Amino acid sequence: MGVDLNNSKVGNNMCKTNILDLDCDEARSFFLKHESYCNIDLPQYFSFSKLLEKLSKAMQNKNLSNISVSKNDINAIGKLDNVNYFIYANKDGRLSWRPLQIIHPLVYVDLVHKITEEDNWEKLKARFSKFQQNKKIECLSIPVCSKNKKKDKAQQILHWWENVEQKSIALSLEYNYVFDTDIADCYGSIYTHSIAWAVESKCVAKTNHSDSLLGNYIDKKVQSAQYQQTNGIPQGSVLMDFIAEIVLGYIDRILTHELKNNYNEITDYKILRYRDDYRIFVNNKNDGENILKLLSQIMIDFGLKLNSSKTKENNDVITQSIKKDKMLWLSFGGYHRNLQKQLLLIRQHSINFPNSGSVTTELNKLDKKIERLIKKNRKIHSTKQLISIAADIAYNNPKTLPVCCSIISKLLQESKDNELSELVYNKLIKMPNSGFAEIWLQRMLKSDVDRFKFSEKMCLFVSNQKPELWNNEWIKSQRIKSIIENTDIFLKDEFNELDNIISNEEIDLFTYQ
Repeated sequence: MGVDLNNSKVGNNMCKTNILDLDCDEARSFFLKHESYCNIDLPQYFSFSKLLEKLSKAMQNKNLSNISVSKNDINAIGKLDNVNYFIYANKDGRLSWRPLQIIHPLVYVDLVHKITEEDNWEKLKARFSKFQQNKKIECLSIPVCSKNKKKDKAQQILHWWENVEQKSIALSLEYNYVFDTDIADCYGSIYTHSIAWAVESKCVAKTNHSDSLLGNYIDKKVQSAQYQQTNGIPQGSVLMDFIAEIVLGYIDRILTHELKNNYNEITDYKILRYRDDYRIFVNNKNDGENILKLLSQIMIDFGLKLNSSKTKENNDVITQSIKKDKMLWLSFGGYHRNLQKQLLLIRQHSINFPNSGSVTTELNKLDKKIERLIKKNRKIHSTKQLISIAADIAYNNPKTLPVCCSIISKLLQESKDNELSELVYNKLIKMPNSGFAEIWLQRMLKSDVDRFKFSEKMCLFVSNQKPELWNNEWIKSQRIKSIIENTDIFLKDEFNELDNIISNEEIDLFTYQ
């Protein structure tokens, strides 16, 4: 993905809508979009739109107990492993990885239907109103819905830039210190019962365990699809981002209460929260330390803890407000005429700031530049060296895989050296536990895909196989089973029509569709 943040009209709020401003029907439509169900960056020939649409129609006026092998659907699902589908995304090319989940589509549709019933949706909106009463603590990460041709995810990024980075700079006029911290393994650690506390209040949820309470319903459905585990929520959908916001919003409310009642001398502060990332602005250094201490204590009950390695204080508010790993967006002046120098500079930045989003942004600009050169029949020199550098960036910074594969696909076409494809494959296939990498490798090697082997299940669709992604043993209804098993999520015609080169449009969030 790539965006020129300085030239973007980020101040135009007419381009997007906070989902809490949607009515229940609009919210349901939003959550049932492919982009909301799976916000993992998959190639465009994967789509869950038809599957979600068919299941939503089939489940009108029904819930999971109506179609489960047991009237207690939670027991039926909870006894099974692999109900959700996992895609592992390596984080550093070594032994650190993130388990992304494509939630069982039937569980997902059921949750969306429940949450967006009119009374329930209004209840959740009312809870968020309570969470946000303290104007000194701002939650800036509620999902947004695009109102123009940009994708929802692109609008979310622009929303972050305007409301976190830009607002942070402005706050340097009012505050002398900023404390920066985030939650360690947030999604993987959330105590699921705390969802019910957040929706109902802790005292109500602890005394009433009935599924008739919305909070209990969400809690139990999330548990059941994860082998009844009470630690962690699936990562990989906007719905789960929203559920995480419910829990984190409740923590904001508790923090407000504790500051007011037990630390009432702390009044001169401002907290910006974007999901699990906190920026705490103060004029008194001790106030910042006390807020961090209090926040850490509150999170224990929720299964969460602050990431000590990323918790830091700085009295240079502007420098700290724009994270150093984002400075490349601002400091990268005109392009180097030499592509290799430019790519080496980006590689060095990726080493200094692993997993930085600015690396992806600058790679996207480079990808567009290469695309323009090819269209103008300009000769690209040292293609093997360029491919080697791009592959190295992808290996050590796996979130850049889509754009690196796009760059490499263009350079492979220019080089016309078949051996290079095999060298790239042999390097990137070695990334441990990375089905995500295999999916993009397969797209990149489309021109000669049968030469290469892939173990990731989703790669099997390309070879005309139909792997089962989800465990459906708990479903009694043959009609529902048939929808799941026979609705294509792999668009074969679209795959066949794609060029061997990955166009920038395929991987750039900010391309109008």
